[in-house]
Amino acid sequence: MELLHLIKCSIKFVFDSKYRFVYLSGKGVYNNVADDEYLRRKFYAKLGYSLNLSNPKTFNEKIQWLKLYDRKPEYVKMVDKYETKKYVASVIGEKYIIPTIACWDDVNDIDWKKLPNQFVLKVTHDSGGIVICKDKKKLDIKKVVERLKKSIKRDYYMLHREWPYKNVPRRIIAEDYMSENSEELTDYKFMCFDGVCKCIFTCKDRYSSGGLKVTFYDTKWNILPFERHYKALKEPEKKPDKLDEMISLAERLSQNIPFVRIDFYLINKEIFFGEITFYPGSGFEEFTPFKWDEILGSWIDLSKVKSV
Repeated sequence: MELLHLIKCSIKFVFDSKYRFVYLSGKGVYNNVADDEYLRRKFYAKLGYSLNLSNPKTFNEKIQWLKLYDRKPEYVKMVDKYETKKYVASVIGEKYIIPTIACWDDVNDIDWKKLPNQFVLKVTHDSGGIVICKDKKKLDIKKVVERLKKSIKRDYYMLHREWPYKNVPRRIIAEDYMSENSEELTDYKFMCFDGVCKCIFTCKDRYSSGGLKVTFYDTKWNILPFERHYKALKEPEKKPDKLDEMISLAERLSQNIPFVRIDFYLINKEIFFGEITFYPGSGFEEFTPFKWDEILGSWIDLSKVKSV
């Protein structure tokens, strides 16, 4: 099966220019290409239509425009997984912050003996560089160290040209492990447009055989009739108890920002901040039907942005 997969990928690499660009960009071949040209090429390779930066209309187009022209210095701290906690606490309060156990500049500095039995490790400058430990006795520390070293070296900015990550210090943090009845936590993601939440989505079944489900809702918890890259649940989830409070908090954190996604967890009826994301899916995930790419795009007002 692995050989067959390799053959199929090799054939696709030779004959599919879009696939070839995405693959090579992940290997750093185009690191010297200017941001605007790189984004034009990757946008077409991922979404199949040309990126219009002079008059962007769709959500995905405007996300690319914001990468290039909305570069407020404070965005760097807001995406830094260590510094963002201080920022969020200053706006909405310390009680919403998942406690940080420790922070290290180097993987080799981690004192494994001092860590509790359950914890979460994250690199501060990346997306996806996460290690969840539910039982330290079963943790393969050697593999975790290798994974963290790889994540620390990864230049997330170069991959998608999400500029705030370029200057985030590369560190590792340990956080408290948060759980609820041994079940997978639901991640509530609030899509905010200039301080107003207009829709929400959840991520479920992330580790299931059926694959990740991403379901969009309006602010009254009605399922919206579209999908973005991933399949949606067929039936709505239970409306979260503190939905209105989470919306209010997300709107406070998103003031004076043309678009940003604010994430929260609801754990044992308590709200905890997850992360701030300026470029969901890096603006490379398709909408089905396509008109919703245009609808969400119309919610982003670029006229107030003082471009660089």
